[in-house]
Amino acid sequence: MPIVVNLDVMLARRKMSLTELSQRLGITIANLSILKTGKARAIRFSTLEDICRVLDCQPGDLLEYVDVEAYKKLMRTE
Repeated sequence: MPIVVNLDVMLARRKMSLTELSQRLGITIANLSILKTGKARAIRFSTLEDICRVLDCQPGDLLEYVDVEAYKKLMRTE
């Protein structure tokens, strides 16, 4: 799936840990970790809205579309 989740980038920019985000949102670290690693198959708009509110960002800051070839290269480097 060529949608890349940049949650780790936004957490670093905000100097916030996954644990702190989890506590602020009331979402388990395990569920946020699935999202952060790009293994999530879906995200509720309400969850995306909450993440954007806490991180003071836009959905486009968290989600990025890349073409299939770029996505394959990205997945090989992780």
